[in-house]
Amino acid sequence: MQFPELRLRRLRKSPTIRDMVRETMLTSNDFIYPLFIIHGKNKKEEIKSMPGIYRYSVDRIMEEVDEIYELGIPAVILFGIPEKKDEHGSSALDDSGEVQQAVKKIKKKYPDMVVITDVCLCEYTSHGHCGILTKSGYVDNDATIEVLAKEALSHARAGADIVAPSDMMDGRVLAIREKLDEHGYENVAILSYSVKYASAFYGPFRDAAESAPAFGDRKSYQMDPANIREAIREASLDIDEGADMIMVKPALSYLDVISLLAEEYPFPLVAYNVSGEYSMVKAAGKMGWIDEKKVMMEILLSIKRAGADLIITYHAKEAAKLLRENKKF
Repeated sequence: MQFPELRLRRLRKSPTIRDMVRETMLTSNDFIYPLFIIHGKNKKEEIKSMPGIYRYSVDRIMEEVDEIYELGIPAVILFGIPEKKDEHGSSALDDSGEVQQAVKKIKKKYPDMVVITDVCLCEYTSHGHCGILTKSGYVDNDATIEVLAKEALSHARAGADIVAPSDMMDGRVLAIREKLDEHGYENVAILSYSVKYASAFYGPFRDAAESAPAFGDRKSYQMDPANIREAIREASLDIDEGADMIMVKPALSYLDVISLLAEEYPFPLVAYNVSGEYSMVKAAGKMGWIDEKKVMMEILLSIKRAGADLIITYHAKEAAKLLRENKKF
């Protein structure tokens, strides 16, 4: 009788056999690429803490979108950085705002590209919090969801295929669903940031989106990194309210959460490979401490293996190029 491990060794003996029995596959179709839209004209600004990632003005955004489309990446998610911010995030509702203009521009040239819009107020408020504040400095949940629903409607009017509330307010999915349906946008889907942790991995994004809180933190409305059962409750509530897709953010330190939700719910599951995860790989690669490409692909593969159907990642273009070249990792 042969030992079982000898059978495994035989299956690993050649690259072709290894590929034939591979359990998890990555393709460019798995990726969603984030884009930062900034006010002004003729702007392309590299984000220092995120090498290779830029903020674009609307008139230059298609430079990036053309490449994304050519690489076979099917979707983008848009984040807006307005010229003017106030306590109420009023510019988020501007139908001629940066995100709304970019949506129209992308959908006009590439109707089949899926355009997702981030629905939140942190990029639009002068204080950097994700909602309207009370006089005592707390986020007013009910007042905030009314504004978020209007923001989502504005994005839908511009042509967004999917709106993605990232604020973590209670009841915002239902409020957005009712607002969209009321105005005839029943086919606009909702990707809810259902499980968003109060993470230290968001730092570079806050540089990119100019959205760091002016005071305090977001622990009162984002999840405690110590909790996993809470993730089930949060996802369940959003699904009951009408979410079409759910998200876990961040991805790399929360693979167990991704795996749990993938088993628990028969709904499309998105994982956000966030800015801090991206920047750590870039920094270590620049120093020569890791093989950047291999580490990047291993991370993305691990997120897919954990159960994510789709991955929002700043690595999407680089990974798609390697997959096109049929590189083996």
